[in-house]
Amino acid sequence: MTRSTSRDRAADLGFFLFAAVFSVLTADNALAGRELSPGALLADQLTGGLACAALFLRRRLPVQLAAALLVAGSFSHFVTGPALVAVFTVAAHRPPRVTRWIAVLAAAPGPLFLLRQSELSTTAVASGITYYALVTCAFGWGLYIRSRQRLVAELRERAERAGEEARRQAREDIAREMHDVLAHRLSLLSVHAGALEFRPDAPPEDVRRASAIIRAGAHQALEDLREIIGVLRLPAGEDAPERPQPTLADLPRLADESRAAGTEVDLSLRADRSAEPRAVTGRTVYRIVQEGLTNARKHAPGAPVSVTVSGAPGTGLTVEVRNPLVPHAPSSPVPGAGQGLTGLAERTHLAGGRLEHGRGEGRFVLRAWLPWEADGDAPAVAPAGGAAGRG
Repeated sequence: MTRSTSRDRAADLGFFLFAAVFSVLTADNALAGRELSPGALLADQLTGGLACAALFLRRRLPVQLAAALLVAGSFSHFVTGPALVAVFTVAAHRPPRVTRWIAVLAAAPGPLFLLRQSELSTTAVASGITYYALVTCAFGWGLYIRSRQRLVAELRERAERAGEEARRQAREDIAREMHDVLAHRLSLLSVHAGALEFRPDAPPEDVRRASAIIRAGAHQALEDLREIIGVLRLPAGEDAPERPQPTLADLPRLADESRAAGTEVDLSLRADRSAEPRAVTGRTVYRIVQEGLTNARKHAPGAPVSVTVSGAPGTGLTVEVRNPLVPHAPSSPVPGAGQGLTGLAERTHLAGGRLEHGRGEGRFVLRAWLPWEADGDAPAVAPAGGAAGRG
């Protein structure tokens, strides 16, 4: 049994008043032509009063109450109003198979009514038609309410599933962003910390410079993490300004950070500088280069890295990160989840491009193509052939 609410209690009281008023207002027409003693009339009225009071049980015992009131309604007019409310409740809150049995029981008084009439009068026919019309309306209204409730419940369930999917997607986006940002920062810190560990006899000036870089990198990593966590703490629907996102113009700074960590980076920017690609395209290019440099530091420490970004509006942007394979490379001190390239491929696909990677001719190649629409053009489609994943 569910806990009753104020709305449920108000509805029960409303149905009680409806049944009582219906019985009183229709009593004169229903009792016309019937000769009842004062005692029989009082008993009929008391039965109707008890039937109206019994409606407060309709939520707990709807089927039993409807059956009892339909049977009692065959002998007492004052039970007709409560019976209509009871059959409505069954139709609105019980499965169709149960409703069908109650409908059969509601139709049963018809033959009994005909058998008790020696001859059919106009009044008797009108009374029977009115009764069945009222019962049909009660069933129809109940079935409509049931259908509407099921529709609302289905729409609510769909909305909840959509909300859960949106929350899941948001969690994946945040996790991808944290991986892209923090993996790069922490790999730089690991390189400098490893240099201090293996060169304890380094000149004090080099130690101070490496320590300063580690401190600045740790501070920047904390700032990045704080910004991402701040997004999670924003109230839903709050229109807060977004934090600055990286673009193609930030690639030289990214290369300088890797050079400061001891990685030889050859950055070649051949993209048309007379126009700017979409923000999502520039941000995706930055993340591709960032992931390529991070992986090179982890899996090919000390190896030179070649980064090439080329393209123009209408033809798209091509990004290529190459580094030679290092045989028997020491394991990276920075652990990874192994999901960087997978997440990068998903990010590239969402931006409308494609990403491939692989080993060949002693090199590891990470290559991507992203659309760059010319002014007035529709979004471009990733070429079917694409760039090969092997160099």
